[in-house]
Amino acid sequence: MDEEASTRESGGIDRETLVRFADIATDALAAAREEIDHLNVYPVPDGDTGTNMYLTLSAGRDAIRDLTEAPLPTVVAAFARGALLGARGNSGVILSEMIGAFVRRLATSDPTERNATVMVEAFATAVQASYAAVGEPVEGTMLTVLRAASEGAARAAQDPALRTRDVITAAAAAARDALARTPEQLDVLARAGVIDAGGRGVCVILDAAETALTGRRPIEVTKPLRKVSSPAGSGSATAGSAHLDAVAGDLSADGPSYEVMFLLDAADDAIAGLRAGLADIGDSVVVVGGDEIWNVHVHTDDVGAAIEAGIAVGRPHRIRVTHFAEQLAETVAVEPTPAPVRKVVAVAAGDGLAALFDEAGAVVVRGGPGHRASTGELLEAVTACGAHEVVLLPNDENTVRAAQAAAATAEADHRDVRVAVIPTHAQVQGLAAMAVHEPARTFDQDVTEMTATARHVRHGAVTVAVRQAITTAGPCEPGDILGVVAGDFAVVGQDLRPVAEDVLNRLLAAGGELVTIVSGEDPGDAELAQALAGWVEEQHPGLDAVVYDGGQERYPLLLSVE
Repeated sequence: MDEEASTRESGGIDRETLVRFADIATDALAAAREEIDHLNVYPVPDGDTGTNMYLTLSAGRDAIRDLTEAPLPTVVAAFARGALLGARGNSGVILSEMIGAFVRRLATSDPTERNATVMVEAFATAVQASYAAVGEPVEGTMLTVLRAASEGAARAAQDPALRTRDVITAAAAAARDALARTPEQLDVLARAGVIDAGGRGVCVILDAAETALTGRRPIEVTKPLRKVSSPAGSGSATAGSAHLDAVAGDLSADGPSYEVMFLLDAADDAIAGLRAGLADIGDSVVVVGGDEIWNVHVHTDDVGAAIEAGIAVGRPHRIRVTHFAEQLAETVAVEPTPAPVRKVVAVAAGDGLAALFDEAGAVVVRGGPGHRASTGELLEAVTACGAHEVVLLPNDENTVRAAQAAAATAEADHRDVRVAVIPTHAQVQGLAAMAVHEPARTFDQDVTEMTATARHVRHGAVTVAVRQAITTAGPCEPGDILGVVAGDFAVVGQDLRPVAEDVLNRLLAAGGELVTIVSGEDPGDAELAQALAGWVEEQHPGLDAVVYDGGQERYPLLLSVE
């Protein structure tokens, strides 16, 4: 049967082809995920880009496995939602945005449209959605690779003799070329001698798409496209394969004072102008959604201008304003009466940490390096807790974006639920936020107090290097002890305790009243934590030190100063 006739149902992709692609792509990522995880400049095994992308796509595949007789729009919707709910880490959430935008364009194509043209538009839509999902896009990343694929598809489609399979083949080839050039665009990749991890994952998926349409395997998916030299890093723990974590968006001490969020009923073609307008008055702009319902987020000093920007293009509702200063001038939102039930959902990285959050009244979701909490797991916790007001504590930089996606989905699915994500990047920040949680306050006041407390926690950690790297503190070798300060590898040493003392001295440089020490899963970690608490009391008599058994993997000590 002619390809154009057999696949006329949707831009060259029918239900069987989509299912075949999902199977091939998931298997390809399963084979390549270890390689992708190791395209990482971290000296500790926190680089799980490949694993996160695999789990995200696998969730999409599982969502359509039993839809053997369903029409294509149903399969597409299930695939996109499954990927979103299964998304883990920033790379997984961005991948789910790519997939959702791409397949939705295919599903809405008209039978009279040329299949190759629809495919090109699907790529363009995916690029737009992916860049929009990242507040401050960085080139040399998976975004760049996808954009190159889109441009390659557009060039191929100019030839009227080329069909869908030719467009996909051209896109996959352009993506591989762009991936090889990522070290030229991101300096940390060049110094490390590696290609971008997220970009590699995109290439694996596009190669799988080519295989699904043509039967050919363009490359061996388990082989790196570029030889990886001895790993080296940069002066930042958020570089290399973790660069998308760095652009996920955070609240800086000298940044805007307000977070403004609202749902917006507006025409789809008005959103580009809205994003541009919000970018002029603030940062951390995220506008996601579709079908004329949008979730809008911006950090700004001009609350009125942000809301007016929404009014100019549609109808904003469910408006939430959070003031990130320690003192709240006034409560912006009016709480319903009687006050609804409120819950906190917290991600915990160890048994002891889970027990601490549970004792404080939080609903606990297990997560952490190597097994991040997914969007779906967080969404399930939010909806299952039965509360109309929910505070989400991701407690991990790589889980913040998944938490935001879960919050947006919960509010879209359940209009009577309000969800606030406090972007805690460390377990100790979550513990501090829980300590000031007060359900008797209004929702906005409670979120403001928890956010301010978490932001003012200076946090660090001690871990062990598993590979060579260049850190801010200099080169490290496997087995070296690494001291982490605010996410950056700031100390390299040979013994745990001296490194821990150095980290604490750095955290205490700006003063403090309370030191929190959380021990890891190894038996010796608890003894080390107690010894460090004694050192704090001896060296800093005016400070209080508390020790908790966290049970977390990979980090013998988590540290904070308040």
